[in-house]
Amino acid sequence: MELRQLQYFVAVAEEGGFSRAAERLSIVQSAVSGQIRRLERELGVVLFERSTRHVHLSGAGERLLPEARAVLDAAHRTRQVAAEIASGDDGVLRLGTVHGPGDRIYRLLHELTATSPRLQVRPRRLPVAERLAAVRSGELDAALVRALDTAPGLELLPVWSDPLYVALPEGHPLANSPVLHVEELAGLPLRLAPREHNPPFHDLITNALRAVGAEPLPGPTFTTFQETLTAIGAGTPSWTVFYDVVGLPAVHQVALRPLAEPALTTSLAVLPGPPGPALRHLLAALARTS
Repeated sequence: MELRQLQYFVAVAEEGGFSRAAERLSIVQSAVSGQIRRLERELGVVLFERSTRHVHLSGAGERLLPEARAVLDAAHRTRQVAAEIASGDDGVLRLGTVHGPGDRIYRLLHELTATSPRLQVRPRRLPVAERLAAVRSGELDAALVRALDTAPGLELLPVWSDPLYVALPEGHPLANSPVLHVEELAGLPLRLAPREHNPPFHDLITNALRAVGAEPLPGPTFTTFQETLTAIGAGTPSWTVFYDVVGLPAVHQVALRPLAEPALTTSLAVLPGPPGPALRHLLAALARTS
């Protein structure tokens, strides 16, 4: 069964004859008659009662007419939705996300909802390696990633930057500075999580130290954020570095100071090539909310 056969069937039923249906469809009458006979053979029923002067729907034809109209309406709606997807006004955007910083992700999703209300955004939070692999495989359309300079097989589009903050003992002389530089901190033990937990961030900090001629001085391992800050306030002098996710905490005997550089860059990882319509909407929303 073909859609055009149903279209011809509906046209003959509404026009009351093969000739007028052919005129409406701008085709020859024999084509209409031939397709109706083929449809009747495929369905195993007679759709029209024919005489030399009149064509009327059979009982089977009356019953099937609303079904045929429903199929044609569904096909028309499918074409409409496909056109809206092609324009980016409708569809599904599968986005790998990061946690924070702040409310950026929420503002981004709100902006997409406001400007493209029929675009369904499906955020997924995965470890960074899995996030990038999902973009490469097509499981995700794009993914936000932090502190990455390169990602084989992908293009990284910087979308925003955020400052980093240093936590160090409140009584340390460096705590008197409003802004700190990595070279000033080189002599203090650095509390970082093992590299395998977050390679891009780990490399960002250690490379910043090496860029000023300092080798990172390993301190106790960074565990949880709260435990690490508590240990910095109570133990021997050490420091750690972090980015703001939900606001700067207040911890007894710990000073929090902005780090002059480096900043933390968040990028959008995408497949190389021209972006699709949904991705163009995402990039526009990122430009408006960054």
